[in-house]
Amino acid sequence: MNWSQDKIAAFRQTLLAWYDAEKRDLPWRRDQEPYHILISETMLQQTQVATVIPYYERFLTQFPTVEALAAASEAAVLKAWEGLGYYSRARNLQKAAKQLVADHGGRWPETAAELRTLSGIGPYTAGAIASIAFNQVEPAIDGNAFRVFARLFCVPDDIAQPKSRAVFDTLIRQVIDPKRPGDFNQAIMDLGSSYMSAKDADPAHSPVAAFDESYQTGRVYDFPVKTKKPRPKKVPYFALVLHSPAGYLMVQRPSTGMLANLWMFPLVAREELEGTTLPAQLAEAAAQFGASAGVTPQLAVSDYPLVRHTFTHQQWQLTLVTAETAAFDLAFLPGRWVPAAEFDQLALPTVQKKLLAACQGGAS
Repeated sequence: MNWSQDKIAAFRQTLLAWYDAEKRDLPWRRDQEPYHILISETMLQQTQVATVIPYYERFLTQFPTVEALAAASEAAVLKAWEGLGYYSRARNLQKAAKQLVADHGGRWPETAAELRTLSGIGPYTAGAIASIAFNQVEPAIDGNAFRVFARLFCVPDDIAQPKSRAVFDTLIRQVIDPKRPGDFNQAIMDLGSSYMSAKDADPAHSPVAAFDESYQTGRVYDFPVKTKKPRPKKVPYFALVLHSPAGYLMVQRPSTGMLANLWMFPLVAREELEGTTLPAQLAEAAAQFGASAGVTPQLAVSDYPLVRHTFTHQQWQLTLVTAETAAFDLAFLPGRWVPAAEFDQLALPTVQKKLLAACQGGAS
């Protein structure tokens, strides 16, 4: 880092003056309550601001305090989170609330190191809470911060590599405003989502254009350096739509792994089936399901479109198959018969909502 102390001071003054005049009016910025910051920052992981705002407001209405969240059932928390995806975030949020109540008497740790002892709180969220709620001089290094500082200083380190975080941490600690660290971090967030965004950046009109080495040298989109992630693996499934007079068969996902404890139509992984033709695979899928349920319904390939849903590392490709059946005993399955009118009472992942839409003639 080759900036002089005078240049660092000028950067802080320029950035914070712009932030004071132009900062986004976001509901979690209207106070410095650490609980509010934790909820917002947890929701904002992998999710856009515009999507988060109504979820944040509803979540706080339902769980207004950390004590209320700690005391809630997991099912209620997952239902409130429904549609945001990455449900481990909701579970960790509640685990952190329980830790705060049980281990800290409801009092918040004030340092980033202490905050990181809470479930689900990593370096970024700890830095955000420590700086915004408790005025600790801590960087909050998310994708925006990586991009902003990579462009300001033309940092060549690959941000996809975990070891690069230490490089940026050292750099930002030299520049962060010691008197207003929380505002500094939030200004960087706003800068990274506007003038220094990943796409359609506007560095010429950026308030810190004079400090932006990538702009000055015509290399804005060369930074940050980041190796591309591999494409998600395609995983084919049969989604079994079994209907009886008692309703549709819904099963609860295992308590660990993807979509833990959420409710879906039963799935059978097609890549694990030995049959090479669709009828043979379908017969084997019915037999596999029957072995666990004690019944073998006559499945039929539906006319519904293939449903695709992409996670971070996988793309599920789901072929819907249907059967009308008697309401057989579910003693051997973690499932229940659910009338269509009661679907909204369960915590359903987005992929299940896509399946329902396909069954009702919606697009996949």
